[in-house]
Amino acid sequence: MTTTAHLPAMRTRLLNCGLLAGPLFVLTFLLEGAFKGNGYSQLRHPVSSLALGNNGWIQTVNFLVAGVLTVLFAIGLWQTSAPEAVRKARLGAVLVGVWGVGLLGAGLFTTDPVSGFPLGTPATVEYTTSGALHDAFSLPAFLALGVAMVVLARGWVLYSLLSAASFAMTFMLASAGFSQTESLVEVGGFFQRIAVIIGWSWLAALAWRRR
Repeated sequence: MTTTAHLPAMRTRLLNCGLLAGPLFVLTFLLEGAFKGNGYSQLRHPVSSLALGNNGWIQTVNFLVAGVLTVLFAIGLWQTSAPEAVRKARLGAVLVGVWGVGLLGAGLFTTDPVSGFPLGTPATVEYTTSGALHDAFSLPAFLALGVAMVVLARGWVLYSLLSAASFAMTFMLASAGFSQTESLVEVGGFFQRIAVIIGWSWLAALAWRRR
């Protein structure tokens, strides 16, 4: 039976999920990308493309684990919402939860090939059902995380707003690269990784502040 004495410890565990999710996710995709081979480039190709080809299951599991940890973190955020700003705090928790659900969807539905990976595929392909669902989960998740940075900026406005602006800018540059904009196609993966690292760093900082 759960008692009130156990609640602070439970909430701390939920918030700790936010400290763990980002570093684990980033470390995994950086290591996998370094050893992927078969024409994969961390500068050119998306993180999601790691789920294609050899050992693609690693990135699939990475998405799913990060998604579960983020949803648990969002529950912790909801439970620790400050009374003086409860509406914004809970909206922020929901937005973080959307990011987590987006990660789960990205893991369940594999992306389509892009920018010539896997080798032998064209720069762009027609959407498959899996690829369409992957983007249907991923794109709103990125938007939700960017909005969460603004909604939860109270008390650390400068860092949150700078994070939101740089996150949005690098995400748009990455998207242009993956859409085969000539000047950005070779660095689309680089800009996406910068965006993802900015987002996860902000979430880890948020988890630390709430603890």
